Amino acid sequence: MRRFGLIGYPLSHSFSRKYFKEKFKRENISDASYQLFPIQSLVEFPNVIHQMPELLGLNVTIPYKIDIIPFLDEVDITAKEAGAVNTIKVIKLREADPISTDEWSEQSLNLDHVKLIGYNTDVYGFEITLKPLLQPIHTKALILGTGGASKAVEYVFKKLGINYLLVSRNPEGPNEVGYNELNETAIRQFPLIVNTTPLGMFPDTDQFPLIPYEFITENNFLYDLIYNPEETIFLKKGREKGAITQNGLSMLKLQAEKAWEIWNS
Repeated sequence: MRRFGLIGYPLSHSFSRKYFKEKFKRENISDASYQLFPIQSLVEFPNVIHQMPELLGLNVTIPYKIDIIPFLDEVDITAKEAGAVNTIKVIKLREADPISTDEWSEQSLNLDHVKLIGYNTDVYGFEITLKPLLQPIHTKALILGTGGASKAVEYVFKKLGINYLLVSRNPEGPNEVGYNELNETAIRQFPLIVNTTPLGMFPDTDQFPLIPYEFITENNFLYDLIYNPEETIFLKKGREKGAITQNGLSMLKLQAEKAWEIWNS
């Protein structure tokens, strides 16, 4: 049995296991399984690798898309330039020695029986779903959030020549602004707005990024990387103002298929 899975914490919001379970059934793939690994710290990551000798690939979600990189042997060029990884290919070099769950510590992270290669398939999924909806006016964007998910969005915007500002609760760099700095001018000058934060994600569906929605118009395009629920409050507020809206479900499916391609290449 070939095994694949998802690491992150928490994972109650994730559709990945359901997606791959349905894919395996639909395509008559009987020798593969996909499971969730809700690890509270990356210290637990080596346990996942050692205790699953059939493991051939992993997806990575919040909050580990950046912090997982030091654990990897290689990072492909797109993931390296983006600065985040959401897919790992596991190549077996030798059989792992049996290891108990109590043997690992922060000082014991030896994974010499495998080679771990990192990729970013979020870039592919985001670009493919974004481009058909772009209009000539969408040349400037606001990226809400500065975590691992925002890295794929930044990479695609640079590739497409879309100027952007990062919006953060604690702005630090010259290209970052605070939520309290957003006003009518910002919403109109940066009509493309992408939410990369977990605000509004199941089960906390009553939350949403604090931007001035009263200034949203039909010229705006609101894209939410969240796919559970299908329509977040962020998107609902945009739709009610006539804006183009897009959730992250199509992006999820595309990045998952690209990950499957990588794992089986």
